[in-house]
Amino acid sequence: MNGGGMPWSQARELGDVGEEIACAHLEDLGWSVVERNWRCNIGELDLVAIDPQGELVFCEVKTRRSTRCGFPVEAVGPDKARRLRRLAWAWLADREKRPPSFRIDVIGVLCPPGAPITLQHLQAVA
Repeated sequence: MNGGGMPWSQARELGDVGEEIACAHLEDLGWSVVERNWRCNIGELDLVAIDPQGELVFCEVKTRRSTRCGFPVEAVGPDKARRLRRLAWAWLADREKRPPSFRIDVIGVLCPPGAPITLQHLQAVA
């Protein structure tokens, strides 16, 4: 079981659904998703994208079935934000890229059973 009480495989499946929804959202906005689920020894980046203005954006996607433990975006606190910054710098070093700027966004996807899916996109959170 994961921390949310559902078996790991179900949690992973829910996360995959959320990432698909987040990718579709970004592409609808005219963004280009350049990488998904990039991993290194310190963790994983869910999505790396370029927004219509050409800015590189690292996106953390949080997906939940309910708000019992808060809204999905609330799962990214100061510790997670620091880790996302470290992951972004690791990705840049791995790709030998030095963009003039980048930012980190959080996309929360709420998939309640039998109810409409909602999405919240917070920009420049870390």
